[in-house]
Amino acid sequence: MAAKFHLKKAADGQLHFNLLAGNGEIILSSELYKSKASALAGIESVRNNVQRAGAFEIKAAASGKFHFVLKASNGQVVGSSQLYASEAGAVAGSESVKHNAAQASLQDDS
Repeated sequence: MAAKFHLKKAADGQLHFNLLAGNGEIILSSELYKSKASALAGIESVRNNVQRAGAFEIKAAASGKFHFVLKASNGQVVGSSQLYASEAGAVAGSESVKHNAAQASLQDDS
């Protein structure tokens, strides 16, 4: 299975998307959007920013685990990861997003 963005409605009617790797694992999750146009713009922002130097920020959680955020050039967070047991795991996750986002298809279930 190829990587894909999965766009769907949240319980409150807003929209969000996940980027899934080829194995179906979620590798990036978006914020909530009020409109479909905004959610689609968020997907394009992911595609446009993944290769930009400094776009990914690795962070330590209070639990001692790690995660990453993907930021647009204006500093706005456009996606975040799950928690990883190690910093190396978070780095590998960000590399997976870089590898998969550009060619990922769109599954629209909104």
